[in-house]
Amino acid sequence: RLMRAISGFLALAAMALASPAAAAENRCGILTNPTPANWWLTDRDGEWTIGVQGGYQAEGMENMPESLFGRGWVRTNGYYGHRCACLGVDTDRRSMRILSIHSARALPMKRCDADPALRKRR
Repeated sequence: RLMRAISGFLALAAMALASPAAAAENRCGILTNPTPANWWLTDRDGEWTIGVQGGYQAEGMENMPESLFGRGWVRTNGYYGHRCACLGVDTDRRSMRILSIHSARALPMKRCDADPALRKRR
């Protein structure tokens, strides 16, 4: 009996870990940082909040490499600006928040400029 109970518990735990909420998503779009601590990602599904100055901040900002801010970063306010990027993230779809960032990679702006779903959102 004990083994059956343990087996049932392990099966439930495995299903919980395999749920879509536990899996990181790959989201690509315009990564925007217009001013200090304000961050958004606009993709085909809308605008995702990453951080708001003096308020909400997603975990894992340290996982965004410096290379995002080099060649291809479009400056609009001193060092602040935007670029096309893909982020590996956990999200809360209801609030349109990025909860944590696992990875990030830069893409050429022409890729986002050519995406019809993103053109509608700009």
